[in-house]
Amino acid sequence: MRQLTALDVQFLNAESRTTTGHVGGLSILDPSTAPGGTLTVDDIRELIGQRLHLAKPLRWRLLQVPLGLDHPYWIDDNEFDLEFHVREIALPAPGDEKQLAEQIARLTARPLDRGRPLWEAYVIHGLQGGNVAVYTKVHHAAIDGVSGAELLGALMDLSAEPRTIEPPERWLATKPPSQLELLAGGLKRIALHPIKTAMQLPKLLPHVDEVPGAARLPGVDLLARAGSALSKVTKQGPGRHEADRPKLPVPETPINGPISPHRRFAYGSMPLADVKALKKAFGVTVNDVVMTLCATAMRRWLLDHDALPLDPLVTLVPLSVRTPEQAKSAGNQISMMLAPLPTNIDDPAERLAEVTKAMAAAKQRYQPLPASWLVDFSAVLPSALGGLSARAAMRYLAATSPVVNLVVSNVPGAQFPLYQAGARLLGHYPVSAITDASGGLNITVMSYNGNLDFGLVACRELMPDLWNLIDYLHEAMEELTKLAAAQNQEA
Repeated sequence: MRQLTALDVQFLNAESRTTTGHVGGLSILDPSTAPGGTLTVDDIRELIGQRLHLAKPLRWRLLQVPLGLDHPYWIDDNEFDLEFHVREIALPAPGDEKQLAEQIARLTARPLDRGRPLWEAYVIHGLQGGNVAVYTKVHHAAIDGVSGAELLGALMDLSAEPRTIEPPERWLATKPPSQLELLAGGLKRIALHPIKTAMQLPKLLPHVDEVPGAARLPGVDLLARAGSALSKVTKQGPGRHEADRPKLPVPETPINGPISPHRRFAYGSMPLADVKALKKAFGVTVNDVVMTLCATAMRRWLLDHDALPLDPLVTLVPLSVRTPEQAKSAGNQISMMLAPLPTNIDDPAERLAEVTKAMAAAKQRYQPLPASWLVDFSAVLPSALGGLSARAAMRYLAATSPVVNLVVSNVPGAQFPLYQAGARLLGHYPVSAITDASGGLNITVMSYNGNLDFGLVACRELMPDLWNLIDYLHEAMEELTKLAAAQNQEA
């Protein structure tokens, strides 16, 4: 039995009629390398069944505490049904990319059943070229980007011949604690909560204005400065970095506002070697190039809609804060930072330079934050009030100016071929989540075997033409490549 952290619970609390809390990925597989040249739902079920002990979150279900007095627990599901979780569907002819993406959009819009382990997998046939897709979604309360990649790795092999896996210890059904035991534990945590919160305040106050949306509230900046002075006096933290704390006004755009329950999904790849060549040519990082590609693509899209703001967009960038000891643990070990995305700059060279400068400043600004600051802030409210406050905050944010415009995330992946049930993995495209607070667009990038695989999720009503953004990302790549070539000629 494992209790969810306050941050894990926030991903449960954020769910509503229009918002789902799961994340996942779309794997495109070549069945010609699998035994018999085929890949069936039974093959995937057999593989997962053999490796459940390596992917424990797939067997966990939620155990709620009475009256919501404490955070819920993950417990083994004694009635686990693998056939329920792994399903099979097929696309109609011709089975092209946009048909597949539309099916993924429908599947990702459906919430998971909280009475069962919070994941589903779909084996999808009928793709052009004879490939097979596997779409897997898992609740964000159980995994983040890095632990999700670890879970994916447990189901993959380095060759078409599956590796030998040590057989699991015999699984024995466990009896969950009684409702009375859970209630007693919850009451104890409520009693201790004010003390724990008071002990955390000197560490948290200096960074209160880093909570997305908090900085625009009256007096928050003054409170953060007072907290910084207090933390230095009490020696409970280094305070905060004051050298460069730019205000980031969040402009109004067509992708911000209350989201609908409906989704769009689009995906595509580009060679990692080409991105690294640009990194070398301009003396920047791979992430700087990725952020510049996103800025250029978004600029083009906003111009299409006659909606380009004078200020840069503000993007939320998730960060992993996992230690080596936490590498294989489930749950969320993440932080975040806000950074400007200079869609307002016309010149591509200046746009790249501004991205590089802004990302360096953002990293410097967020460096003093404790690794656990997001978890600690999530824990300030008692569990019994967490769900109410999260949903109230979402409603408030949807009714006022946006907190951020979009999310851009970059997740490292394996740089060698992987196989699932003998079928070669051709690409793995992230399928993430959107909320009223984080904007109607999420761009997540995962590197795999020499490619950058882009997965884009958007609200269908706010961004119906999402596939245009894939085209614009490729055009942005061509633009930077020409710029690098011209720079080399001048040198």
